[in-house]
Amino acid sequence: MIPLSQALITQPVQIFLIVLVIILLAPLLLNKLKIPHIIGMIAAGVIVGPYGFDILDNDTSFAIFGQVGLLYLMFLAGLEIDMYHLRLNLRRGLLFGVLTLVIPLILGVLSSMYLLKLDITTSLLLGAMYASHTLLSYPVVARFGLTKSPAVLIAIVGTIIAVIGALLVLAATVNIRLEGRFNIVAIALLMLRLAVWVGVLLYAYPRLTRAFFKKYGDKVMQYVFVLVLVFTAACSAQLIGLEPVLGAFFAGLLLNRYVPVGSALMASIEFVGNALFIPYFLISIGMMINVRVFSDSSTLVIAGIMLAVAIAGKWLPAFIAQKIYRFDAYSRNVMFGLTAAHTAVALAVVSVGYRLEMFDEKILNSTIAVILVTCALAPIATASAASKLKVKTMEEEGNENPMRRSRRNNTLIAAASPITTGALVDMAVLMRNDRGTHNFYAIHVRNDNSTQSKAIADASLDVAKKTAAQANINVELLDRYDLNTVTGVLNAIQEREITEVVLGMHRRATVIDSFFGNKVQELLRSTNKMLMIVRTFIPANTVTRIVVWVPAGAQYETGFSRWVRNLSRLTRQIGCRIIFCCPPETQPLIRGVIYTENYGIRVEFITSESWDDFILMSNRVLDDDLFVVIAARPQSVSYHPEMAEMPVFLQRYFSYNNLMVVYPEQFGEAPVLTSFTDPLASDIASTASPLVVSLRGRWRRLWRL
Repeated sequence: MIPLSQALITQPVQIFLIVLVIILLAPLLLNKLKIPHIIGMIAAGVIVGPYGFDILDNDTSFAIFGQVGLLYLMFLAGLEIDMYHLRLNLRRGLLFGVLTLVIPLILGVLSSMYLLKLDITTSLLLGAMYASHTLLSYPVVARFGLTKSPAVLIAIVGTIIAVIGALLVLAATVNIRLEGRFNIVAIALLMLRLAVWVGVLLYAYPRLTRAFFKKYGDKVMQYVFVLVLVFTAACSAQLIGLEPVLGAFFAGLLLNRYVPVGSALMASIEFVGNALFIPYFLISIGMMINVRVFSDSSTLVIAGIMLAVAIAGKWLPAFIAQKIYRFDAYSRNVMFGLTAAHTAVALAVVSVGYRLEMFDEKILNSTIAVILVTCALAPIATASAASKLKVKTMEEEGNENPMRRSRRNNTLIAAASPITTGALVDMAVLMRNDRGTHNFYAIHVRNDNSTQSKAIADASLDVAKKTAAQANINVELLDRYDLNTVTGVLNAIQEREITEVVLGMHRRATVIDSFFGNKVQELLRSTNKMLMIVRTFIPANTVTRIVVWVPAGAQYETGFSRWVRNLSRLTRQIGCRIIFCCPPETQPLIRGVIYTENYGIRVEFITSESWDDFILMSNRVLDDDLFVVIAARPQSVSYHPEMAEMPVFLQRYFSYNNLMVVYPEQFGEAPVLTSFTDPLASDIASTASPLVVSLRGRWRRLWRL
């Protein structure tokens, strides 16, 4: 082992090359050993760091990128949370948060006072270290697709409570140390600053994000904008006396609504974080670990006591929560694995204590040992339990609905123009079926080989390819030469077994031109597949509500459950509310589809029984809403003569609204529908006047985040 003098490599290019090699090889080697990647990154940091072979120096570059990686990790944890399920598990999470804060704090204080012989102030400081934790193993549960699991969501809520509580204890302890007494005024001021900080971010971030995303559609600019908001929250949290990790995590929660899981922006955020920033953070953690300190027997004793307290302090809350909520052992171990790692706040606590001379180097090194062991233990425990929990979850879902995962979707996107193709692909991707096989096709039909036609086709299909690739979706491009557009689309439907077609809204060329255009009308007459005609003026992720008008008898159409599933998936991805305006007999059947599939979305219902109710929709649909009209082909079960007036009405009153007109699939074999009544769903009375409904909607819009 080389002595701690001068690192072997000091050139920036060589340093970055070694880091990249570690990031590349660690997963490849550890996959064969079935060891979580996180452990490999930390171990690699120990080996190449100043306390290992001294290949790299733990300089400012690792300090900067390591801190950025930690903030990025916490931001991703907040961004990937399913807010609907988080609210459902909020009460249980609050209880677990109190347990995972109080139990380690009490154990830490008692062990420090009676085993380590420390004073009460220092014991409180170490208790704050035990109480805090970092979601270091969150990428493990994300990789297994368990981010919506109750155990994971409860652990996340517990993390928020534990971190805030630990930081408040840290502030109180430092205050006592500096002033010689407990200053309630300083603590009250800290709480006041925290409340103001939360209020400002709650008000400003959603409005800034919605305005920016509406104006700028470039994914690079959106990515940089998101990072600016994250680090602004982190810096502002630091300025009011809290840890930056809390600001990054809170920013993730606020931006969660505007970065759908299946969007191109989310794919970019995850890619950069998992490929660079988070590995840098893990390597920097390993470089801080000095394995030589364990040659001292007294340090080993102190480290053993602290490690036992740290593990017991996090395992006991998980065990108690398991008994209270009647979870299985896998969920308990996932909760323990997520809350077991001590990194950011623990380092902040011990660095403050060491700087104030509240404890010696042995406590500092023992804390580093706690960080090392818990960072190694947490991913292993999480990965072991998460794999078993995933299998159990899949078995339960399969028993509830065996046909759910066997469905096959083939979506055809009409790439008629490079201007509109990107928005159509985004909308189709957000409605994709992630529980089965879903194939995407983008088609451009031309009937001549002129240079201009070929250029438009290439440009349109290229936009479709790039837009889908940004969301990690593969789309097959169909540059078709056929008699006319309708014939080309119909042939593609037959050849590719298409289940739904996504079209752009027709732009009227003359006064006598129809609202949908002759091509759409002919396509409706020629195929029974589901057609979705889309027009959006704002990005899909800035839509605040989806308002759906459903005609009487829509439940009798073959494609009823298909369009309900599509709109439910779109709502889940965007994270907004969906409001169905439909007859009373249709409402329980819509609920049945949604809750049988377990989409977990916010659903509301407005009773609508006549064509006059459809006319009143102009007072209910706001500028940021997506208005979805479930139409019907002539001679279909749900067709009514009044529907002939619908295109004129949409053109007159919804010219500037985001609009989707859905023609459900007809004929074929209709699935068996399950009726369901959800006591938590909202039924909005239809007796309110249009003015009241309009004012109610605008009031909700004013306060909606």
